[in-house]
Amino acid sequence: MSVSTDPTLRSGLRIAIVGATGAVGQVALQILADRKWPADRLVLMASARSAGKEIAYLGRKLKIVEGRADAFAGIDVAFISATTAVSRELAPVLARQGVLVIDDSGAFRMQADVPLVVPEVNGKDVLGHRGIISIPNCTTTPLVMVLAALRSLAPLRRVTVATYQAVSGTGAAAVRELDEQNAAIVEGRDTARSVYPHRIAYNLLPQVDRFLDDGYTAEEHKMTNETRKILHEPALPLSSTCVRVPVRISHSEAVHVELARPVDPAEARRVLASFPGIRVVDDPANSDYPMPDQAAGKDPVLVGRIRRDSSHPDGLVLWLSCDNLRKGAALNAMQILDEAVRLGALKPRAAVN
Repeated sequence: MSVSTDPTLRSGLRIAIVGATGAVGQVALQILADRKWPADRLVLMASARSAGKEIAYLGRKLKIVEGRADAFAGIDVAFISATTAVSRELAPVLARQGVLVIDDSGAFRMQADVPLVVPEVNGKDVLGHRGIISIPNCTTTPLVMVLAALRSLAPLRRVTVATYQAVSGTGAAAVRELDEQNAAIVEGRDTARSVYPHRIAYNLLPQVDRFLDDGYTAEEHKMTNETRKILHEPALPLSSTCVRVPVRISHSEAVHVELARPVDPAEARRVLASFPGIRVVDDPANSDYPMPDQAAGKDPVLVGRIRRDSSHPDGLVLWLSCDNLRKGAALNAMQILDEAVRLGALKPRAAVN
């Protein structure tokens, strides 16, 4: 991207990344570097224990400042990827100060007055923001993109999904735990665990987040509620089973969709291939299908194994993989910012004060 063609880059906005030392914050920083975002329009923030440390950015060293409410003077946009508690504390205060908050936590996703946005699906919802825009859960984002594409062929009737979620969705400590457990097993040592209730190396856990009274986990409820909100389909029947797998980066999903009419897989491939942000990888005869390592570090949602559901005449089945740190979080945030600029839902505070 060049300054002459990118409206967001030309906007003069100043951005703060809260949680700049975390996994998602680091990916956000790389995306900004790829865009050649000026260092003097970027402020990196983290907890008090990280304040004063330096991070390399475009040949410079940027010093981390503590992410306190009084540290946002002159900031137009705050991307928060820290804890839910940090988001709840900071976001409302910053919104009142005139800062647009793009929040990666679950703190505000289901609030009626907070847009929950995947720009390829419901980008115009940014126009309804009151200072806070939420990013969906990293499993919801690729799912709604696929469903939005398919419902252009026929209305959705029912969705069932099983997720295979990478440990980086839990955070850096979970990645370290996986690596350490892998090494211990190879070396014949006992494994230690602190992040998950069971060993994750050479294993998988059919539990992501806490269990609720109905037997589903909070993560599974998030997928249902967030999907309905983003698609503007509050009664969409959807059920999910979320599983943690010993993969470092990229979530995968097996998706079963019942539509209002039979849809030929070739027709589905066509609309999926033309949908922004999706790349079809579907040549099973040559073992070509989406895989986590293929999606890691890439922007598109990879979709393949598109076939008829043998259990229902109006059903389709497919498989997807998506980098949970990029499109599942940091990239989606930057695209929300782009959409807000494009639609005139955000202007530099200096221009309106």
